[in-house]
Amino acid sequence: MTQTAARPGAHAGAPTIRPLTLADRDAAVAVINTAARWYRDFLPPEEVHDPEMTPAQWEAEARRLTWYGAFVGAATLVGVMALEYVRDVALLRHAYVLPEHQHARIGSRLQAHLEGEVRGVRRIIVGTYAGNYKARSALEKAGYRLSADPEVVLRAYYVIPEDRLRTSVTYEKPL
Repeated sequence: MTQTAARPGAHAGAPTIRPLTLADRDAAVAVINTAARWYRDFLPPEEVHDPEMTPAQWEAEARRLTWYGAFVGAATLVGVMALEYVRDVALLRHAYVLPEHQHARIGSRLQAHLEGEVRGVRRIIVGTYAGNYKARSALEKAGYRLSADPEVVLRAYYVIPEDRLRTSVTYEKPL
């Protein structure tokens, strides 16, 4: 079983990034649910889901997309992100990094890795909450631009609840 606990100094050096398997599910769900606690800082209480993701939801997502994980040390999962193809675009989804590793470029390394995996499309789309200034800043630094009409993009490429749609935006990057 992969561990989720981080040890001090564990984020020295580049993480190992690889596709996740069912054996990584519990560790991945723990990363997601720990990192998603940040949503309480900007979402109304009625829109915070706790847990953010269950093991069954992770498995359902795995049927549509490919999960990737960033590992430090021998086997410590510290970040997850997923790649999904929908019609003519690639979606980067479910980007979560444990709080104690958020300033070690784990998220940007995962993003760059997934961008390198994209094949057969001309555009990458990323959705995030409008209030998630950390993600929005990181996306802009990585060359993503706010979609002209995020609601149209969300309705065209995502299946998300209306409460999440109302509070989300999308960013795009041409390939």
